[in-house]
Amino acid sequence: MGSGRTHPEPGRGVVVSVVGPTAAGKSDLAVGLALRLRPAEIVNTDSMQLYRGMDIGTAKLPEDERRGVPHRLLDVWDVTEPADVARYQRLARGLVDGMLAAGTAPVLVGGSGLYVRAVLDELEFPGTDPEIRARLEAELAERGPAALHARLAGCDPAAAEAILPSNGRRIVRALEVVELTGRPFTATLPRHESRYPSVQIGLEVPRPELDERIARRVDLMWEAGLVEEVRELCRHGLAEGRTAPRALGYAQVLRFLAGECDEEAAREETVRATRRFARRQESWFRRDPRVHWLRYDDPDLLERSLELVAAAAPGEAEPGTGGIEESARRSPMDA
Repeated sequence: MGSGRTHPEPGRGVVVSVVGPTAAGKSDLAVGLALRLRPAEIVNTDSMQLYRGMDIGTAKLPEDERRGVPHRLLDVWDVTEPADVARYQRLARGLVDGMLAAGTAPVLVGGSGLYVRAVLDELEFPGTDPEIRARLEAELAERGPAALHARLAGCDPAAAEAILPSNGRRIVRALEVVELTGRPFTATLPRHESRYPSVQIGLEVPRPELDERIARRVDLMWEAGLVEEVRELCRHGLAEGRTAPRALGYAQVLRFLAGECDEEAAREETVRATRRFARRQESWFRRDPRVHWLRYDDPDLLERSLELVAAAAPGEAEPGTGGIEESARRSPMDA
Protein backbone atom coordinates (compact mmCIF):
# COMPACT_ATOMS: atom_id res chain seq x y z
CA MET A 1 0.00 0.00 0.00
CA GLY A 2 1.02 3.67 -0.16
CA SER A 3 3.58 5.04 2.26
CA GLY A 4 1.38 7.93 3.33
CA ARG A 5 3.34 10.48 1.27
CA THR A 6 1.08 13.26 0.04
CA HIS A 7 0.37 13.04 -3.67
CA PRO A 8 1.38 16.14 -5.61
CA GLU A 9 -1.19 18.81 -6.27
CA PRO A 10 -2.26 18.60 -9.93
CA GLY A 11 -0.65 21.97 -10.67
CA ARG A 12 2.78 20.96 -9.39
CA GLY A 13 4.07 20.57 -12.93
CA VAL A 14 4.83 16.85 -13.16
CA VAL A 15 4.41 15.10 -16.50
CA VAL A 16 3.56 11.42 -15.99
CA SER A 17 4.32 8.85 -18.68
CA VAL A 18 3.13 5.24 -18.65
CA VAL A 19 5.30 3.08 -20.92
CA GLY A 20 6.07 -0.55 -21.64
CA PRO A 21 5.23 -3.28 -24.13
CA THR A 22 1.95 -3.70 -25.91
CA ALA A 23 -0.78 -5.56 -23.99
CA ALA A 24 0.76 -4.68 -20.60
CA GLY A 25 -2.24 -2.68 -19.36
CA LYS A 26 -0.87 0.85 -19.86
CA SER A 27 -4.19 2.45 -20.79
CA ASP A 28 -5.98 1.24 -17.67
CA LEU A 29 -3.21 2.49 -15.38
CA ALA A 30 -3.12 5.85 -17.15
CA VAL A 31 -6.86 6.33 -16.64
CA GLY A 32 -6.53 5.36 -12.98
CA LEU A 33 -3.72 7.88 -12.50
CA ALA A 34 -5.63 10.63 -14.27
CA LEU A 35 -8.66 10.08 -12.05
CA ARG A 36 -6.50 10.41 -8.93
CA LEU A 37 -4.54 13.42 -10.21
CA ARG A 38 -7.58 15.45 -11.26
CA PRO A 39 -7.69 17.72 -13.11
CA ALA A 40 -5.74 15.57 -15.55
CA GLU A 41 -5.81 14.67 -19.22
CA ILE A 42 -4.28 11.80 -21.14
CA VAL A 43 -1.98 12.44 -24.10
CA ASN A 44 -1.52 9.60 -26.57
CA THR A 45 2.06 8.51 -27.33
CA ASP A 46 1.14 5.56 -29.57
CA SER A 47 2.07 6.47 -33.14
CA MET A 48 -0.66 4.32 -34.70
CA GLN A 49 -3.47 5.57 -32.48
CA LEU A 50 -2.96 8.93 -34.14
CA TYR A 51 -4.74 7.53 -37.21
CA ARG A 52 -8.47 8.00 -37.64
CA GLY A 53 -10.44 4.78 -37.95
CA MET A 54 -7.60 2.53 -36.76
CA ASP A 55 -9.37 1.59 -33.56
CA ILE A 56 -9.54 -2.17 -33.15
CA GLY A 57 -6.06 -3.06 -34.34
CA THR A 58 -4.38 -0.37 -32.23
CA ALA A 59 -6.41 -1.25 -29.10
CA LYS A 60 -7.67 2.32 -28.87
CA LEU A 61 -9.51 2.65 -25.58
CA PRO A 62 -13.29 2.81 -26.20
CA GLU A 63 -15.06 5.95 -25.03
CA ASP A 64 -16.89 4.18 -22.22
CA GLU A 65 -13.60 2.88 -20.77
CA ARG A 66 -12.03 6.34 -20.61
CA ARG A 67 -14.19 7.06 -17.54
CA GLY A 68 -14.66 10.69 -18.43
CA VAL A 69 -10.94 11.46 -18.69
CA PRO A 70 -10.14 13.59 -21.76
CA HIS A 71 -7.88 11.77 -24.24
CA ARG A 72 -5.83 13.95 -26.55
CA LEU A 73 -4.03 13.25 -29.84
CA LEU A 74 -6.21 10.37 -30.92
CA ASP A 75 -7.60 10.32 -34.48
CA VAL A 76 -5.37 13.15 -35.70
CA TRP A 77 -4.18 11.88 -39.08
CA ASP A 78 -5.80 10.36 -42.12
CA VAL A 79 -4.59 6.85 -42.99
CA THR A 80 -3.01 8.19 -46.18
CA GLU A 81 -0.71 10.58 -44.27
CA PRO A 82 2.85 9.50 -43.40
CA ALA A 83 3.92 9.44 -39.77
CA ASP A 84 5.63 12.68 -38.74
CA VAL A 85 7.17 12.66 -35.29
CA ALA A 86 8.34 16.29 -35.59
CA ARG A 87 4.76 17.39 -36.25
CA TYR A 88 3.57 15.19 -33.41
CA GLN A 89 6.14 16.80 -31.10
CA ARG A 90 4.79 20.28 -31.84
CA LEU A 91 1.23 19.19 -31.17
CA ALA A 92 2.03 17.25 -28.00
CA ARG A 93 4.29 19.86 -26.45
CA GLY A 94 1.71 22.55 -27.12
CA LEU A 95 -0.85 20.48 -25.25
CA VAL A 96 1.48 19.63 -22.37
CA ASP A 97 2.63 23.23 -21.96
CA GLY A 98 -0.98 24.37 -21.91
CA MET A 99 -1.98 21.76 -19.36
CA LEU A 100 0.88 22.64 -17.03
CA ALA A 101 0.06 26.33 -17.26
CA ALA A 102 -3.57 25.58 -16.41
CA GLY A 103 -2.71 23.33 -13.46
CA THR A 104 -3.80 20.16 -15.27
CA ALA A 105 -1.71 17.01 -14.91
CA PRO A 106 -0.59 15.56 -18.27
CA VAL A 107 -0.55 11.75 -18.32
CA LEU A 108 1.22 10.36 -21.38
CA VAL A 109 0.45 6.79 -22.39
CA GLY A 110 1.70 4.65 -25.24
CA GLY A 111 4.44 2.31 -26.35
CA SER A 112 6.05 4.31 -29.18
CA GLY A 113 9.39 5.09 -27.58
CA LEU A 114 10.48 7.87 -29.91
CA TYR A 115 7.15 9.65 -29.49
CA VAL A 116 7.45 9.48 -25.70
CA ARG A 117 10.90 11.00 -25.85
CA ALA A 118 9.84 13.59 -28.41
CA VAL A 119 7.58 15.01 -25.69
CA LEU A 120 9.67 14.49 -22.58
CA ASP A 121 13.23 15.13 -23.70
CA GLU A 122 15.26 17.91 -25.26
CA LEU A 123 15.07 16.49 -28.74
CA GLU A 124 15.38 18.21 -32.08
CA PHE A 125 14.71 16.37 -35.33
CA PRO A 126 17.05 16.75 -38.32
CA GLY A 127 15.37 18.13 -41.41
CA THR A 128 14.62 16.24 -44.58
CA ASP A 129 15.84 16.57 -48.16
CA PRO A 130 13.25 15.58 -50.78
CA GLU A 131 15.91 14.63 -53.34
CA ILE A 132 17.88 12.42 -50.95
CA ARG A 133 14.68 10.86 -49.63
CA ALA A 134 13.35 10.17 -53.15
CA ARG A 135 16.64 8.59 -54.22
CA LEU A 136 16.79 6.34 -51.16
CA GLU A 137 13.15 5.34 -51.51
CA ALA A 138 13.69 4.47 -55.16
CA GLU A 139 16.63 2.33 -54.14
CA LEU A 140 14.52 0.71 -51.44
CA ALA A 141 11.87 -0.17 -54.02
CA GLU A 142 14.46 -1.57 -56.41
CA ARG A 143 16.79 -3.44 -54.05
CA GLY A 144 14.69 -4.06 -50.95
CA PRO A 145 15.30 -3.14 -47.29
CA ALA A 146 18.00 -5.77 -46.63
CA ALA A 147 20.49 -4.12 -48.98
CA LEU A 148 19.96 -0.70 -47.43
CA HIS A 149 20.12 -2.17 -43.94
CA ALA A 150 23.53 -3.65 -44.81
CA ARG A 151 24.71 -0.20 -45.88
CA LEU A 152 23.42 1.30 -42.65
CA ALA A 153 25.29 -1.35 -40.67
CA GLY A 154 28.49 -0.18 -42.36
CA CYS A 155 28.08 3.50 -41.50
CA ASP A 156 26.10 3.31 -38.25
CA PRO A 157 26.17 -0.15 -36.61
CA ALA A 158 24.22 1.04 -33.58
CA ALA A 159 21.36 2.30 -35.73
CA ALA A 160 21.32 -0.91 -37.76
CA GLU A 161 21.08 -2.93 -34.57
CA ALA A 162 18.14 -0.84 -33.38
CA ILE A 163 16.19 -0.94 -36.66
CA LEU A 164 14.61 -4.10 -38.03
CA PRO A 165 16.09 -5.17 -41.39
CA SER A 166 12.55 -5.23 -42.77
CA ASN A 167 11.67 -1.68 -41.69
CA GLY A 168 12.46 0.11 -44.95
CA ARG A 169 10.95 3.42 -43.85
CA ARG A 170 13.18 3.76 -40.80
CA ILE A 171 16.25 2.54 -42.67
CA VAL A 172 15.70 5.20 -45.34
CA ARG A 173 15.30 7.87 -42.66
CA ALA A 174 18.50 6.81 -40.89
CA LEU A 175 20.49 6.88 -44.14
CA GLU A 176 18.97 10.25 -45.02
CA VAL A 177 20.09 11.74 -41.70
CA VAL A 178 23.59 10.30 -42.12
CA GLU A 179 23.86 11.89 -45.55
CA LEU A 180 22.37 15.20 -44.42
CA THR A 181 24.39 15.67 -41.25
CA GLY A 182 27.57 13.75 -41.96
CA ARG A 183 27.13 12.04 -38.60
CA PRO A 184 25.69 8.67 -37.56
CA PHE A 185 21.93 8.64 -37.17
CA THR A 186 22.44 7.62 -33.54
CA ALA A 187 24.41 10.83 -32.93
CA THR A 188 21.20 12.80 -33.54
CA LEU A 189 19.20 10.81 -31.00
CA PRO A 190 18.53 12.48 -27.66
CA ARG A 191 20.41 12.08 -24.46
CA HIS A 192 18.38 11.56 -21.33
CA GLU A 193 17.82 15.26 -20.66
CA SER A 194 14.29 15.90 -19.49
CA ARG A 195 12.39 18.94 -20.71
CA TYR A 196 9.89 18.79 -17.85
CA PRO A 197 9.81 17.48 -14.29
CA SER A 198 8.54 14.02 -15.14
CA VAL A 199 8.22 10.43 -14.08
CA GLN A 200 8.14 7.41 -16.36
CA ILE A 201 6.38 4.30 -15.08
CA GLY A 202 7.10 1.11 -16.96
CA LEU A 203 4.82 -1.90 -16.76
CA GLU A 204 6.73 -5.16 -16.48
CA VAL A 205 5.13 -8.42 -17.64
CA PRO A 206 6.95 -11.77 -17.50
CA ARG A 207 7.51 -12.94 -21.06
CA PRO A 208 5.32 -16.09 -20.98
CA GLU A 209 2.44 -14.03 -19.59
CA LEU A 210 3.01 -11.26 -22.10
CA ASP A 211 3.00 -13.74 -24.97
CA GLU A 212 -0.32 -15.13 -23.73
CA ARG A 213 -1.79 -11.65 -23.33
CA ILE A 214 -0.75 -10.74 -26.86
CA ALA A 215 -2.32 -13.88 -28.33
CA ARG A 216 -5.52 -13.20 -26.42
CA ARG A 217 -5.55 -9.58 -27.55
CA VAL A 218 -5.19 -10.58 -31.21
CA ASP A 219 -8.04 -13.09 -30.83
CA LEU A 220 -10.23 -10.36 -29.36
CA MET A 221 -9.32 -7.99 -32.18
CA TRP A 222 -10.40 -10.53 -34.75
CA GLU A 223 -13.64 -11.16 -32.87
CA ALA A 224 -14.26 -7.40 -32.66
CA GLY A 225 -14.06 -7.07 -36.44
CA LEU A 226 -10.48 -6.17 -37.37
CA VAL A 227 -10.88 -7.59 -40.88
CA GLU A 228 -14.00 -5.49 -41.44
CA GLU A 229 -12.24 -2.43 -40.07
CA VAL A 230 -9.38 -2.88 -42.55
CA ARG A 231 -11.84 -3.35 -45.41
CA GLU A 232 -13.54 -0.08 -44.50
CA LEU A 233 -10.21 1.75 -44.21
CA CYS A 234 -9.21 0.49 -47.63
CA ARG A 235 -12.11 2.54 -48.98
CA HIS A 236 -10.37 5.56 -47.43
CA GLY A 237 -6.97 4.85 -48.97
CA LEU A 238 -5.31 2.70 -46.31
CA ALA A 239 -3.40 0.55 -48.79
CA GLU A 240 -1.98 3.66 -50.49
CA GLY A 241 -0.62 5.16 -47.28
CA ARG A 242 3.07 5.12 -46.37
CA THR A 243 2.86 4.40 -42.65
CA ALA A 244 -0.59 3.21 -41.60
CA PRO A 245 -0.66 0.05 -43.77
CA ARG A 246 2.52 -1.16 -42.03
CA ALA A 247 0.84 -1.20 -38.61
CA LEU A 248 0.67 -4.51 -36.78
CA GLY A 249 -2.48 -6.40 -37.70
CA TYR A 250 -3.32 -4.06 -40.55
CA ALA A 251 -0.36 -5.19 -42.65
CA GLN A 252 -1.27 -8.83 -42.13
CA VAL A 253 -4.97 -8.33 -42.89
CA LEU A 254 -4.08 -6.38 -46.03
CA ARG A 255 -2.05 -9.38 -47.19
CA PHE A 256 -5.04 -11.63 -46.54
CA LEU A 257 -7.40 -9.32 -48.44
CA ALA A 258 -4.93 -9.23 -51.33
CA GLY A 259 -5.01 -13.03 -51.49
CA GLU A 260 -1.39 -13.44 -50.40
CA CYS A 261 -2.30 -15.68 -47.43
CA ASP A 262 -5.35 -17.13 -45.74
CA GLU A 263 -7.02 -15.50 -42.78
CA GLU A 264 -5.64 -17.89 -40.17
CA ALA A 265 -2.10 -17.31 -41.43
CA ALA A 266 -2.66 -13.54 -41.17
CA ARG A 267 -3.87 -13.96 -37.62
CA GLU A 268 -0.94 -16.15 -36.58
CA GLU A 269 1.56 -13.78 -38.17
CA THR A 270 -0.03 -10.87 -36.31
CA VAL A 271 0.61 -12.69 -33.03
CA ARG A 272 4.23 -13.45 -33.95
CA ALA A 273 4.93 -9.94 -35.21
CA THR A 274 3.36 -8.37 -32.13
CA ARG A 275 5.46 -10.52 -29.82
CA ARG A 276 8.61 -9.47 -31.68
CA PHE A 277 7.53 -5.85 -31.45
CA ALA A 278 6.88 -6.15 -27.70
CA ARG A 279 10.44 -7.38 -27.16
CA ARG A 280 11.78 -4.37 -29.05
CA GLN A 281 9.62 -2.04 -26.98
CA GLU A 282 11.02 -3.54 -23.79
CA SER A 283 14.57 -3.19 -25.09
CA TRP A 284 13.99 0.47 -25.96
CA PHE A 285 12.51 1.45 -22.61
CA ARG A 286 15.01 -0.63 -20.61
CA ARG A 287 17.80 1.53 -22.02
CA ASP A 288 16.36 4.58 -20.25
CA PRO A 289 17.54 4.56 -16.61
CA ARG A 290 14.76 6.95 -15.62
CA VAL A 291 11.97 4.42 -16.14
CA HIS A 292 10.62 2.95 -12.89
CA TRP A 293 9.49 -0.63 -13.53
CA LEU A 294 6.47 -2.03 -11.70
CA ARG A 295 4.77 -5.40 -12.07
CA TYR A 296 1.66 -5.06 -14.18
CA ASP A 297 -0.30 -7.25 -11.75
CA ASP A 298 0.89 -5.66 -8.51
CA PRO A 299 -2.26 -5.23 -6.40
CA ASP A 300 -0.85 -1.88 -5.23
CA LEU A 301 0.14 -0.75 -8.72
CA LEU A 302 -1.86 2.49 -8.66
CA GLU A 303 -0.69 3.49 -5.18
CA ARG A 304 2.94 2.73 -5.97
CA SER A 305 2.64 4.72 -9.17
CA LEU A 306 1.22 7.69 -7.29
CA GLU A 307 4.14 7.54 -4.89
CA LEU A 308 6.52 7.81 -7.83
CA VAL A 309 4.58 10.83 -9.10
CA ALA A 310 4.89 12.43 -5.68
CA ALA A 311 8.65 11.81 -5.62
CA ALA A 312 9.02 13.49 -9.00
CA ALA A 313 7.19 16.66 -7.96
CA PRO A 314 9.51 19.71 -8.05
CA GLY A 315 11.15 20.06 -4.66
CA GLU A 316 9.83 16.69 -3.48
CA ALA A 317 12.44 14.28 -4.85
CA GLU A 318 14.42 12.46 -2.17
CA PRO A 319 17.77 10.68 -2.49
CA GLY A 320 17.21 7.21 -3.83
CA THR A 321 13.65 7.80 -5.02
CA GLY A 322 14.63 8.09 -8.65
CA GLY A 323 13.02 11.53 -8.90
CA ILE A 324 14.11 14.33 -11.19
CA GLU A 325 17.06 15.44 -9.08
CA GLU A 326 18.55 11.95 -9.07
CA SER A 327 17.98 11.52 -12.79
CA ALA A 328 19.86 14.72 -13.50
CA ARG A 329 22.94 13.34 -11.74
CA ARG A 330 23.08 10.17 -13.83
CA SER A 331 25.39 9.99 -16.82
CA PRO A 332 23.41 10.59 -20.01
CA MET A 333 23.09 7.61 -22.34
CA ASP A 334 22.20 7.59 -26.00
CA ALA A 335 18.93 5.94 -26.93
